[in-house]
Amino acid sequence: MRLPTPAGPAEMGVSDGLAYSLWLPEDRAPGGGVVVLHGAGSRKENHHDMARAARSAGLAAVCFDMRGHGASPGVLDARALDDVSVAARLLPGGPIALRGSSMGGFVAIAAAASVGAAAVVAVCPAGSEHLLRGLRTGDLDFPADRAALEPLLAATDLEAIVAASAVPLLLLHAEGDERIPAAHSRELHRRSAAEFKRLIVLPGGHHRSIQHDEELQGESLRFIHRAFAAASS
Repeated sequence: MRLPTPAGPAEMGVSDGLAYSLWLPEDRAPGGGVVVLHGAGSRKENHHDMARAARSAGLAAVCFDMRGHGASPGVLDARALDDVSVAARLLPGGPIALRGSSMGGFVAIAAAASVGAAAVVAVCPAGSEHLLRGLRTGDLDFPADRAALEPLLAATDLEAIVAASAVPLLLLHAEGDERIPAAHSRELHRRSAAEFKRLIVLPGGHHRSIQHDEELQGESLRFIHRAFAAASS
């Protein structure tokens, strides 16, 4: 039996040196958009399942390769947060959510204010201390301009950012995460000033075990829809 091939993105291209894929609902105008952010050493294609889920939920989505990852050349540098705005401008309009995993979760939380995000979903988000340690020990293996990137990371305190932000925040973490302790997400949730926030910690698992969980993708999209509705009311 031949299985149907899932529909691909509406557009693929390069913007300001960033390779991207743009996903649009086929039968209706998008009700907003999601910037999907991958983790360290990953690439946009690894999160196309989230983009497809967003499209099925009536949202546009854009995935992009961070610099030095996938099809984006160069090295990851001090533009890491500004690049989220580059990707967000590819969306067709409406409210914007950021959804990131691991390093992408760090970037999503840190860049939310600069792109005017109406919601953030962070999956096992790294903290600056985790990323700095990984760069210095070589555990994070991707091209990086450490002289530019490390000061950016050191100056980005996620706990302080969420404590000063009302942006709705959904945190998803696996209790068995061997790289980023679930306690990190618990502390971010505790400190968050957002009225609309939620923390889901699943028993067991590991650092990558919940990134592609369909039930949690659905939970993420419902959270985003509720945040968008609240922002427009």
